[in-house]
Amino acid sequence: MLATALVSGLSLGSIYGLIALGFTLTYAVSGTVNFAQGSSVMLGAVVCHALVVGMHWPIAAAVPAALLVCAIWGLVVERIAVRPFVARGTNSWLMATVALGIVLDNVVMTLFGKEPRALPSALADDPWVVGNVGIFPLQVLIPAVGLGLALLVHLGMHRTELGLKLRAAVENPDAARLMSIDVTLLIALTYAVAALLAGIGGILIAPLYNVAYDMGTLFGIKAFAVAILGGLTNPWGVVIAGLAYGLVEACATTWLGSSSTQIVTFTAVIAALALAPSGLFGGRARVRV
Repeated sequence: MLATALVSGLSLGSIYGLIALGFTLTYAVSGTVNFAQGSSVMLGAVVCHALVVGMHWPIAAAVPAALLVCAIWGLVVERIAVRPFVARGTNSWLMATVALGIVLDNVVMTLFGKEPRALPSALADDPWVVGNVGIFPLQVLIPAVGLGLALLVHLGMHRTELGLKLRAAVENPDAARLMSIDVTLLIALTYAVAALLAGIGGILIAPLYNVAYDMGTLFGIKAFAVAILGGLTNPWGVVIAGLAYGLVEACATTWLGSSSTQIVTFTAVIAALALAPSGLFGGRARVRV
């Protein structure tokens, strides 16, 4: 039971960390977050399902297409629900991103339907048996992909010209503009990358869970809890918090039952934040126009 909980917890925790990494990127660069991030999780899974099952695309073509849709969705959210309100100096983007996510969920419900559907995957069909524990190959792949993407984001921020511009925009947006760095464009790009990361999470988790129009809601809430717990400005802190959250959730489900899972995990989040109000590895950022 412990081994099963560990495998399941690391898989789920990697997904939470991946989605939460999107919150960290947008907050670090712009001081705003996308509360439609959970809808990006759903969008990646639903578009991939529609292409693979509905249109019989090969998975190798469906995944990049679904992720492109997610990235475009991130640009739309930033342009419609964030930029106009931040430019006016209001916090209305908080509600605007929530509302836009609800709109997308209901559009997908109308087109896709209410019934959950399965996304077939060879990586989630035949488990590997290690001792008395059955492990799906996808459960091993998910943490590898999650940690690999976190490393890629870190290297991109510290080893590339684009990352240098992003860090300049974070440190001093006014000075970055004087150096001809388009801060507004960089903010839009971070929203696209954040939505793309969430879409990857949705596609990875879809074969293990049903694809549904409302699947992103709880994932988005948990990922935001992970982002706050890890510290919104610390990518690696968020990843570690995601793994910890996933392990606590899996252990609670294994030994106490699914009815107690959310009680245990969110109580643990509240207790942790009571000890570290800015997150375990947290800092602060300011809203930038």
